[in-house]
Amino acid sequence: MTRTPLSYSNTPLFERRPLTYNPSLARNRLNQCCTALAGFFSAVAVLPLFLVLLYVLVQGGQLLSLKLFTELPPAPGLEGGGIGNAVLGTVLVTLIASLISIPIGVGGGIYLSEYSAKGWFAQFVRFANDVLAGVPSIISGVFVYGIVVATRAFAGQSYSALAGGLALSVLMLPTVIKTTDEGLKLVPQELRWGAYGVGASKFVTIVKITLPSAFTPIATGVVLGIARAAGETAPLIFTALFSPFWPEGVFNPIATMSVLIFNFAIMPYEAQNELAWAASFVLVIMILAANLLARWISRLARS
Repeated sequence: MTRTPLSYSNTPLFERRPLTYNPSLARNRLNQCCTALAGFFSAVAVLPLFLVLLYVLVQGGQLLSLKLFTELPPAPGLEGGGIGNAVLGTVLVTLIASLISIPIGVGGGIYLSEYSAKGWFAQFVRFANDVLAGVPSIISGVFVYGIVVATRAFAGQSYSALAGGLALSVLMLPTVIKTTDEGLKLVPQELRWGAYGVGASKFVTIVKITLPSAFTPIATGVVLGIARAAGETAPLIFTALFSPFWPEGVFNPIATMSVLIFNFAIMPYEAQNELAWAASFVLVIMILAANLLARWISRLARS
């Protein structure tokens, strides 16, 4: 039995098969269709954001003025006024929540990453933190209402700005803990070994080396947590309630923009409805600015 010898060409492979794109091939047509379909779904995903921003801008942007931020809301049925007390109240309640959640969240993240990275307790805390992140915000409000508002635990007062800040801090904690834990994991282990090699203790290494190196991701998580807390409504209805006056301290009811929007949007008065749209626009801009700040901080980490 004789075999036919194989014939080989001396022409290089890239010359025999030119590397050119042929759109007529079936696989290339299928690739174009899938790419177009993915692009369409991406556009549909971001379309609600642009529609919401546009609608809020049209409805509330035209009411922007200096008196909107310097005057109190009018009585039901009256014209004029502003949302100055709600803006101050939102800032105050969010500040209280940040003062509570940031130290606890950063401290918890440090413990999980630096002291008990693989222990059973750390695994339990991570699991509980993930569960807490998925708990509806209204549950946080009911919880703080039961232990603080109903019992008048703060200076004998029921509804207060401090109770509202405590409820929002519960919502901020999972984000701060998670980002701190993950941010510290990104710090190279060689930096820790170098600090230990020159005689630094674990505490000094964390304070002087690890935390500064992970500042950017931690700050990003803090900003995202603040942005979420500033836009919550349900916890504040059960804790901070509402006040038509300027803030009178942390132990009294206080106005916030989210609750003002809820109250004024359901009123049968055009003036209050307009103020609700104006507060919606201001709140959206604040949250958008916070998210842009978080993206800018995260971009610093990659540069």
